[in-house]
Amino acid sequence: MSQVQQGMALLISAFHKYSGKEGDKYTLSKGELKDLLTNELGDIFGKSTDQAALDKIFKDLDANADGTVDFQEYITLVACLTMLCNDFFKDQKKK
Repeated sequence: MSQVQQGMALLISAFHKYSGKEGDKYTLSKGELKDLLTNELGDIFGKSTDQAALDKIFKDLDANADGTVDFQEYITLVACLTMLCNDFFKDQKKK
Protein backbone atom coordinates (compact mmCIF):
# COMPACT_ATOMS: atom_id res chain seq x y z
CA MET A 1 0.00 0.00 0.00
CA SER A 2 1.37 3.43 -0.92
CA GLN A 3 1.95 6.18 1.65
CA VAL A 4 -1.04 8.11 0.32
CA GLN A 5 -3.26 5.03 0.61
CA GLN A 6 -2.00 4.46 4.16
CA GLY A 7 -2.80 8.08 4.99
CA MET A 8 -6.31 7.70 3.59
CA ALA A 9 -6.85 4.52 5.61
CA LEU A 10 -5.66 6.28 8.77
CA LEU A 11 -8.05 9.20 8.20
CA ILE A 12 -10.97 6.81 7.74
CA SER A 13 -9.98 4.76 10.77
CA ALA A 14 -9.61 7.83 13.00
CA PHE A 15 -13.07 9.10 12.01
CA HIS A 16 -14.76 5.77 12.74
CA LYS A 17 -12.87 5.35 16.00
CA TYR A 18 -14.93 8.26 17.38
CA SER A 19 -18.13 8.24 15.30
CA GLY A 20 -21.25 6.45 16.46
CA LYS A 21 -20.57 6.41 20.18
CA GLU A 22 -23.48 8.83 20.70
CA GLY A 23 -25.79 8.03 17.79
CA ASP A 24 -25.31 7.60 14.05
CA LYS A 25 -22.17 5.56 13.41
CA TYR A 26 -21.42 7.61 10.27
CA THR A 27 -21.35 11.03 11.95
CA LEU A 28 -19.63 12.79 14.84
CA SER A 29 -21.63 14.46 17.59
CA LYS A 30 -20.18 17.52 19.30
CA GLY A 31 -18.81 15.32 22.10
CA GLU A 32 -17.29 12.84 19.67
CA LEU A 33 -15.68 15.68 17.70
CA LYS A 34 -14.22 17.09 20.93
CA ASP A 35 -12.74 13.68 21.76
CA LEU A 36 -11.28 13.35 18.26
CA LEU A 37 -9.77 16.86 18.30
CA THR A 38 -8.32 16.38 21.77
CA ASN A 39 -6.93 12.89 21.27
CA GLU A 40 -5.90 12.95 17.62
CA LEU A 41 -5.11 16.63 16.99
CA GLY A 42 -4.22 17.83 20.48
CA ASP A 43 -0.79 19.01 19.34
CA ILE A 44 -2.49 21.38 16.90
CA PHE A 45 -5.60 22.38 18.87
CA GLY A 46 -4.14 22.00 22.33
CA LYS A 47 -5.97 20.41 25.21
CA SER A 48 -8.43 23.29 25.34
CA THR A 49 -11.52 23.13 27.49
CA ASP A 50 -12.91 26.28 25.86
CA GLN A 51 -16.51 25.32 25.11
CA ALA A 52 -17.11 28.45 23.00
CA ALA A 53 -14.17 27.55 20.74
CA LEU A 54 -15.45 23.98 20.35
CA ASP A 55 -18.94 25.28 19.56
CA LYS A 56 -17.52 27.55 16.84
CA ILE A 57 -15.43 24.77 15.28
CA PHE A 58 -18.46 22.46 15.31
CA LYS A 59 -20.75 25.09 13.78
CA ASP A 60 -18.21 25.94 11.08
CA LEU A 61 -17.70 22.27 10.21
CA ASP A 62 -21.39 21.37 10.19
CA ALA A 63 -21.91 22.76 6.68
CA ASN A 64 -25.39 21.29 6.26
CA ALA A 65 -26.46 22.37 9.79
CA ASP A 66 -27.79 18.94 10.74
CA GLY A 67 -26.18 18.98 14.21
CA THR A 68 -23.50 16.43 13.34
CA VAL A 69 -20.20 16.34 11.47
CA ASP A 70 -20.19 13.77 8.67
CA PHE A 71 -17.13 12.29 6.97
CA GLN A 72 -17.02 14.93 4.23
CA GLU A 73 -17.14 17.74 6.79
CA TYR A 74 -14.39 16.02 8.81
CA ILE A 75 -12.20 15.65 5.72
CA THR A 76 -12.67 19.36 5.01
CA LEU A 77 -11.17 20.10 8.44
CA VAL A 78 -8.27 17.72 7.89
CA ALA A 79 -7.57 19.14 4.41
CA CYS A 80 -7.55 22.72 5.71
CA LEU A 81 -5.25 21.82 8.59
CA THR A 82 -2.94 19.96 6.21
CA MET A 83 -2.74 22.99 3.91
CA LEU A 84 -1.96 25.27 6.88
CA CYS A 85 0.78 22.92 8.07
CA ASN A 86 2.25 22.75 4.58
CA ASP A 87 2.28 26.55 4.34
CA PHE A 88 3.94 26.80 7.76
CA PHE A 89 6.73 24.36 6.84
CA LYS A 90 7.16 25.96 3.41
CA ASP A 91 7.60 29.35 5.06
CA GLN A 92 10.06 27.88 7.56
CA LYS A 93 12.27 26.58 4.73
CA LYS A 94 12.50 30.10 3.28
CA LYS A 95 14.02 31.45 6.51
